[in-house]
Amino acid sequence: MDLESVREDLLVAGAAAGSAVAMTLVLELGANVAVSFPLRASPLVVYFAYLFTRKGGPYGSFDTARNWAVLALVVAVAAGAYALFG
Repeated sequence: MDLESVREDLLVAGAAAGSAVAMTLVLELGANVAVSFPLRASPLVVYFAYLFTRKGGPYGSFDTARNWAVLALVVAVAAGAYALFG
């Protein structure tokens, strides 16, 4: 495992974990909305999909760590919106 792949894994893991924690804090402490565990863990699903779908390449132009990190953030925002308005 090279240093670049470790950096990419940490980027996606940090985005998924950070967005899951931020979503939980904003909803439960800020908006006083109870959030179920599956909804809170939804950004982590993106990280696990990232881990288990990357088997060594070749990767497409859209299959980058940055795009996976953005997807984790989008999933967190969508899950938060669902918890608030759904």
